[in-house]
Amino acid sequence: MMISLAGKRAIVTGHTRGIGSATAGLLEQAGCEIIGLSRSTHGDLSDPCTSEEAAKALRGTIDYLIINHGVWPADDVPLAAMPPTQWASTIAQNLDSCFYLVRAFVPKLNRGGAIVFVASTAAQRGEGFHADYAASKGGVVALTKSLCVELAPHIRVNCVAPGWVDTEMAAKPYAGGGKERIAKGIPLGRVARVEDVAGPILFLCSDLARHITGEILNVNGGSVLCG
Repeated sequence: MMISLAGKRAIVTGHTRGIGSATAGLLEQAGCEIIGLSRSTHGDLSDPCTSEEAAKALRGTIDYLIINHGVWPADDVPLAAMPPTQWASTIAQNLDSCFYLVRAFVPKLNRGGAIVFVASTAAQRGEGFHADYAASKGGVVALTKSLCVELAPHIRVNCVAPGWVDTEMAAKPYAGGGKERIAKGIPLGRVARVEDVAGPILFLCSDLARHITGEILNVNGGSVLCG
């Protein structure tokens, strides 16, 4: 492997499945020590105490903070009919949790380190009947751009914005031939694999991206073109 992260340490949230699992595996192949953080291993990441306790328990420092976890409520719900509980839950799990994680772990980041958020194409084009999700991921994009200024020059902050990815989270729209129909609308002709997103995350952590900060790297097969 051309990219080496030997001797580095990374926090990866949502590491037990999907993009998080693929990212943790790829970084490990590059020589990085992985410290996983997820609901199943540590508790609700939208609870500030979860991040605070995990940071206190961490021995030493880290080089990378990869914030990947999140939820996407699968049912189509128009905003006017959306229960306030759904809105609040999506914002809390996808955006508030990022605030708590950054606040807890930035003091643990070494100089020259990096933060990589995982947002979505929905942050840039919106997503009808999923306004809660789009708004939460739009907040992650704005957070990326804000933090890149705050933490410069010692910490780089970037974001990947996947389109459709073959994960459990999208099982409902993929059912009954849905995946094939979606793929027809993607210029590259297929739904992304989790490894397609993990690779750009690895790149953004590496020294190959040492002069990149505040960027939103789209991984969508050409389905959303942002200028």
